Amino acid sequence: MRKAIFLDRDGVINKAIIKDGKPLSPNSLKELEILPGVRQSIAKLKELNFVCLVVTNQPNVSRKIVDKNSVIQINNFLKNEIPLDDIFVCYHDDKDNCDCRKPKSGLLLKAGKKWDVDFNKSFMIGDRWRDIEAGENLGCKTIFLDYKYSETKPKKPSFVSDTLFNAVHIIEKYIYEK
Repeated sequence: MRKAIFLDRDGVINKAIIKDGKPLSPNSLKELEILPGVRQSIAKLKELNFVCLVVTNQPNVSRKIVDKNSVIQINNFLKNEIPLDDIFVCYHDDKDNCDCRKPKSGLLLKAGKKWDVDFNKSFMIGDRWRDIEAGENLGCKTIFLDYKYSETKPKKPSFVSDTLFNAVHIIEKYIYEK
């Protein structure tokens, strides 16, 4: 089995659009901005033999704010720019009560099955409580990127960081201390 890094997309890979203190997804390539240090971070994670898998909630499709093709276009752009292994998307909203919308773990389970992932040797990195809870449910170590949003924080992430780049240093230190 393989070890993986599960990454939320908006706020981890690309800049989230902040409105009233809350993070929102970009709705088009024009709004997309890859965060500083992301390319180097993913390259380093690959050197550490992690599979890098994006797991992202995109409820604006269900809410009819953005069409599915725009999300696919953004994801394809990211895959071309960054050496990500795969991207898994939940297009549902909470009211759809699906198994794939984080904080439920269906999206991670789907990714884990496809990539033969050992969740106990893996990490979930996200900027919202939903990401952290989804990883915790499966036994992943979790790293919360705290951008001081005006919303609920995760209760007990394994680690807290301010950037993906710094999160990679936490992972590296954790691995070498084990």
